[in-house]
Amino acid sequence: MDASGPFSDEERAAVYRCIYSRRDVRGEFLPDAVPEDVLQRILRAAHHAPSVGFMQPWDFIIVQSRATKARLHEAFRVANDEAAAQFEPDRAAAYRRLKLEGIRDAPVGVCVTCDRNRAGAVVLGRTHQPDMDIYSTVCAVQNLWLAARAEGVGVGWVSIIRPEDLRDVLGIPREIVPIAYLCLGYASAFHEKPELEKRGWATRADLDQRLAWERWGGARTGPDHDV
Repeated sequence: MDASGPFSDEERAAVYRCIYSRRDVRGEFLPDAVPEDVLQRILRAAHHAPSVGFMQPWDFIIVQSRATKARLHEAFRVANDEAAAQFEPDRAAAYRRLKLEGIRDAPVGVCVTCDRNRAGAVVLGRTHQPDMDIYSTVCAVQNLWLAARAEGVGVGWVSIIRPEDLRDVLGIPREIVPIAYLCLGYASAFHEKPELEKRGWATRADLDQRLAWERWGGARTGPDHDV
């Protein structure tokens, strides 16, 4: 693989297609097994994520046992009931109609963790922003998600679960931080739009609403930005 060469038009288009068609998969998982070579490619892509100070703080726990998935699903169910109770009645009713996980349906689960001590007490690039190890691990999650989409494998991030339950079920030491529990499997379809947008839960903001120039809230003053 030539890391230094330019991307062809087709390669560049494929990258953008992957980004724009990535979806959170919950109810579309097929029972088909994910072949080992495909799973390894996806995990290797995650392992090649950027990490501040090249600390590579992540680990990946692979979950395939039905018994383990059942325990995780029960932990989700408890957390989901607690979450629903925090919304106003109409919103809570809409919330309960959503399928927010595929723990038992997906053939593979992957828990991505962060070892905050892996690179020692002083880490290049983390001296003034101590959470860069957490952010680096999230980059690994994104790499995994995009690689999976390119392989035709769906991913669903289960965030409605207590970290302590993940620790308990998966035997994660106290000093290790669970970052994401991901459900992986081939999907019957990928939604044209994000499912929450499709169901009217939220809409995507216009990019212009998220842009500022030179400072927070700064307006663009001219075609050359006054440079």
